[in-house]
Amino acid sequence: SANSRKLQAGPMAEKDKKSGDEEVKEEVHLPEVELSEEDEKIKDEVDELVEKLQDEEDGVAKLACETLCTMLKTATGTVTSIPKPLKFLRRHYSTLKDTYTKKQAKNVDFLGRPQFADMISLLAMSYAKDDVTECLAFKLEGSSGEIDQWGHEYVRHLAGEIGIEYQKRKAAEKAIDDLLDLVAKILPYDFTHNSEPQACDLLFEVERLDDVVAHCTIDNHRRGCDYLIGDSDYVPPPLNKEIQKVAFKIYKTLNQYPLALRCAMLLNDMDLISETMEACEDETMKKQLAFMLGRQRIFLDPTGDDTLDEIIGNGKLSEFFLYTARDLNSMDPKTPEQIYKTHLQDARTTSLSANISSHTQNLASTFVNAFANAAFCTDKLMTGEVTQVTEWLHKNKDHRMMSAAASLGMIFLWDVDVGLAQVDKFLYSHEEYIKAGALMAVGILHSGVRNDCDPALALLSDYLDNKTTDMRVAAIMGLGLAYAGSKREEISELLVPLVADSDMALEVCTFAALSLGLVFVGTCDENITEVITTQLMERSEKEDQVNHALTKMLCVALGLLFLGQEENVEAAVLACSTLNEKIAKYCEMTVKTCAYAGTGNVGQVKELMQQLFEKIEKEEDAAHQSVAVMGIGLIAMGEVLGSDMSKRTFEHILQYGEPVMRRAIPLAMALVNVSNPQIIVMDTLGKLTHDADQETSSNAILALGLVGAGTNNARIANMLRQLANYYAKEANHLFLVRVAQGMLFLGKGLLTMNPFHSDRKLMNRTAVAGLLIVLHSCMDLKALILSKYHFLLYYLVTAISPRMMITLDTNLDPVQVSVRVGQAVDTVAVPGRPKTITGFQTHNSPVLLQFLDRAELATDKWKPLTPCVEDVVILEANKEAEEEVV
Repeated sequence: SANSRKLQAGPMAEKDKKSGDEEVKEEVHLPEVELSEEDEKIKDEVDELVEKLQDEEDGVAKLACETLCTMLKTATGTVTSIPKPLKFLRRHYSTLKDTYTKKQAKNVDFLGRPQFADMISLLAMSYAKDDVTECLAFKLEGSSGEIDQWGHEYVRHLAGEIGIEYQKRKAAEKAIDDLLDLVAKILPYDFTHNSEPQACDLLFEVERLDDVVAHCTIDNHRRGCDYLIGDSDYVPPPLNKEIQKVAFKIYKTLNQYPLALRCAMLLNDMDLISETMEACEDETMKKQLAFMLGRQRIFLDPTGDDTLDEIIGNGKLSEFFLYTARDLNSMDPKTPEQIYKTHLQDARTTSLSANISSHTQNLASTFVNAFANAAFCTDKLMTGEVTQVTEWLHKNKDHRMMSAAASLGMIFLWDVDVGLAQVDKFLYSHEEYIKAGALMAVGILHSGVRNDCDPALALLSDYLDNKTTDMRVAAIMGLGLAYAGSKREEISELLVPLVADSDMALEVCTFAALSLGLVFVGTCDENITEVITTQLMERSEKEDQVNHALTKMLCVALGLLFLGQEENVEAAVLACSTLNEKIAKYCEMTVKTCAYAGTGNVGQVKELMQQLFEKIEKEEDAAHQSVAVMGIGLIAMGEVLGSDMSKRTFEHILQYGEPVMRRAIPLAMALVNVSNPQIIVMDTLGKLTHDADQETSSNAILALGLVGAGTNNARIANMLRQLANYYAKEANHLFLVRVAQGMLFLGKGLLTMNPFHSDRKLMNRTAVAGLLIVLHSCMDLKALILSKYHFLLYYLVTAISPRMMITLDTNLDPVQVSVRVGQAVDTVAVPGRPKTITGFQTHNSPVLLQFLDRAELATDKWKPLTPCVEDVVILEANKEAEEEVV
């Protein structure tokens, strides 16, 4: 901002100040140095002209002033030195000011006054002090012509003083018209000299940011808008939203629809999203916008165009993913044994792990198989012959059969037609657990996909009144996963009565609430909020339910409704404070941290840290501190500076925090680094996997899986194999190690769980919701995931998405082009035309992108319809390149 451009006062500023003139006279007494003959000549000429400036005759003074101005404009200097005329004129600054004052006293509009004032304004730039705006004052009295006569640095300094003077006048309620006139002259100069960030800063200071729209053109808009969006991360609400809306207006005015849509999704404003889609008239461009909406899981009302509706509903996602997998030679199914690599383990530990219940090991293999072969529509456990599949299902005893049958949904993820045919046969099973798992599978394979026929709703709604609790829970969870983020009122009508019924079983009520939270994530739905809050009030009064792990998951469901809604959560937080004291703080903290997810809000992080300073004797009363620790990671995720600072905070908590806080550290670190393995994070988690506290080590193991999810990271793979040896006797730990191994090889390395995309600018709220449900359930692993609610791990499916970049032609057929993939470089406010990637390699599309990677086309024959080359990109032939070849 302009204030940041003010020079800081040095140590001498602490001395007693004399009068302004005396102070300036002190500063201009420069030490005498031996001058060259040429310098001596220039100095004498400047001194002579200053003498003539003081002449009583206005004509003589004017001529001297013009000569000095010409010398200053034509003089040259180097980067490390100032022009000689300016250097010798500086010592006369106070004399020139006195002369100007005397001449003005005799005649307000004396001859040559504008030029004289302009020259003093230039000299005043050398004597900048806090809250002193002499440069601006003399410029306002000077000429009203071109603003750039003294160069770029002068204009930049003048803009800084305008910001200071504006604040002073605003506080004193004085006129600001002359300042705004000067701003109107500076803006064209900035926008034509690659100084868009400075122009935005100036408009921000004078509260005229909307004026930037008129000065943006197709050539300069990217630098200005990138700066505005980057700046919005460091501005408190609601000002950050206003800045983003200005960027949206610029993009839309210049018909940059993909960037305008990204801004609208950043604002989470459905009206602006619809407005962008309607404004775009190009059918091919509309398809590109539809792919962007599908990636963000935003399902607009049917447009009437079947192709567009299919793209928005991710109907082609499975097709493109499998094309990428075939191109990369990744179609062969992976078995759990190929991932475990037990032949590398010590034979003694292998025999020890064989003594652990085979049902637990088989359940672990079920999850590993589901994660590793997710979306590939083929595996070696669940898609073979019926007898083989049935045999495997029955190797998972009792409730474990639910997760085994549900894994079929992961394998056929996004492929609704083929997946339903495979799952359908299990819906007629005589085994209740298998049937319940099949219902869950229906919801899982529909996750992130919209189908006009709504088969998930038709199938699952019939089982909501089933007498068996497991069947009801499976159907409810399936609905939540199938329609996550869709805001479908039909789901509300089905599930709200289940939550509102006080006599309903706690698990049915909780899973119905979680499904509602997923479907209406970030909507602040008043009706659902009221129903969940009422249930929390009633159930928190029952001694057998107030401390139950599922009751705490009700708090998570409430938090999901306010995910990313910031200050809109205040009323809900107030309602949480009225609950039973045993759960009030936990609920309040959960809802508040969800509301500020991914915002990087420093004020909220500070409040959470204050919660950690509170000394609480009973551990059961300190559960909210675990949420506060995870909340720090939740708020900081996606913001580079905040993420780095959060790691330092976590280190301090590990050293000085109570056990209840330390247990949440692995979960918080995982949240900040989902599918983004960094050495510092891996090393810290590696140490915590051997922690004396079992809950801390358990969370660290799962956190390793989340940090490496879909990356095939060799370091983490080696750590997990060592942990399998170390915990060979511990059934629960070994189960978690296996699950983490499955996550690491998610989709054989072709999938990711990171909720950020579009150059890490957009946060997929549905993905964050799924991650939060799993991480909060890790707060009490023994009661949930390590008990009979292991299927909670399937909530991660909402966060799963391909990490591919595939290029299509205008007919939506895959086309292979040369692509450079390298580490992304932040070029916001960087002068010139800097490279956007570094350390790149050239491949043919489709390619895989890591979290910090960025891709760009390496050919001029094609032109992408979106500047952000990731996910699905439509290309059109570059006519300009073709003409050059001809």
